[in-house]
Amino acid sequence: MSDADAPWLVVGLGNPGPEYAANRHNAGFMVADLLAGRMGGRFRAHRSRAQVLEGRLGAPGAGGRRVVLAKPMSFMNLSGGPVTALRDFYKVPPERLVVVHDELDLDYGALRLKRGGGDNGHNGLKSLSKALGPDYHRVRFGIGRPPGRMQVADFVLKDFSAAERKELDYLVDRAADAVECLVLDGLERAQNTYNS
Repeated sequence: MSDADAPWLVVGLGNPGPEYAANRHNAGFMVADLLAGRMGGRFRAHRSRAQVLEGRLGAPGAGGRRVVLAKPMSFMNLSGGPVTALRDFYKVPPERLVVVHDELDLDYGALRLKRGGGDNGHNGLKSLSKALGPDYHRVRFGIGRPPGRMQVADFVLKDFSAAERKELDYLVDRAADAVECLVLDGLERAQNTYNS
């Protein structure tokens, strides 16, 4: 398979299990779930220790792009293993890997798309970059910084606040739009449209 035929691999980062489902750290899973709905499919277990959905993103009838949507079922700090296995299984080149994750250094609801960079202390990105190198696309979903003296680990593993939840559906929808734009129209166009 040539790179031109390779699918895009879109990975939402989070922690598996119902107790984590509404946590700030699971913003990537939330975006992946919404994209799965848009693709009209359901996640299935894959031998890579991830939930996977294969399909197309883009307007129906327009052909769209072939996409493998994934949620690693390891914990966040071990995401690199499942994502490496998926990359190898589907033969995805680095320029077609998109990772959606929560970002402390952006205000709540802000979005930033970029390719490459550091991990900013994010354990999921740390694991991915160690396994794959840092040269992949990131869709960074702002969750803001913890209030007062709250520890970062406690903050990211708490659910979004009641005030945040009022806007959450809209923000997750916008992040999903940004992923689609990146896959269909390229990074520069997506950055110009969605980087807030």
